[in-house]
Amino acid sequence: MTNKAKSIDKIELNKGDALLVIDIQNDFLPGGSLAVPEGGQIIPAVNAYIDEFIKRQLPVFATRDWHPSNHCSFIQQGGPWPEHCIAGSKGAEFAADLHLPVSAYIISKGTDIEHDGYSGFANRTFKEQLDNVGASRLFIGGLATDYCVLNTVRDALSYHYKVLLLTDAVRAVNVQRQDGENAINQMIQKGAIPITMAMIR
Repeated sequence: MTNKAKSIDKIELNKGDALLVIDIQNDFLPGGSLAVPEGGQIIPAVNAYIDEFIKRQLPVFATRDWHPSNHCSFIQQGGPWPEHCIAGSKGAEFAADLHLPVSAYIISKGTDIEHDGYSGFANRTFKEQLDNVGASRLFIGGLATDYCVLNTVRDALSYHYKVLLLTDAVRAVNVQRQDGENAINQMIQKGAIPITMAMIR
């Protein structure tokens, strides 16, 4: 990872770039029903990316879990997770201190009772919206590294987008201790480029 990260020094934001903020919702933050360890710590970094994209009038997308109350991923339905991000609930709201602009494209996923919807591309209109704004390079960060970020990055790469992974703006669930690190390595091996805010100019 370190060697590949050094292969890019500075990155200039240009037309064709889009920022994708994954699932920074109350239930995934401290005090939430499925809190990601240190999940709240990424918000300042995510806000810095958002501010840079807004300043350059580049599109910002934000995904959110938007589950029905009997979603298949919930323990009560035989899934692995406690109830979280039920559509319309406080837990499903974006973090209050997230700088999402009113112009942000909101992508709801996990809306189907029978499908996990980890990837932003589970919402079939998402790719269409990316194409409509002419996006070819996606800057992706958010929660959680080892689930929704991983699956969204995988799908983005399969659709031949260039993906820049915001390594200072992701955190993992880490059901197993190395899950987050393994997910980052997997994304890089598949073609994602790891970057940090310091590399943006």
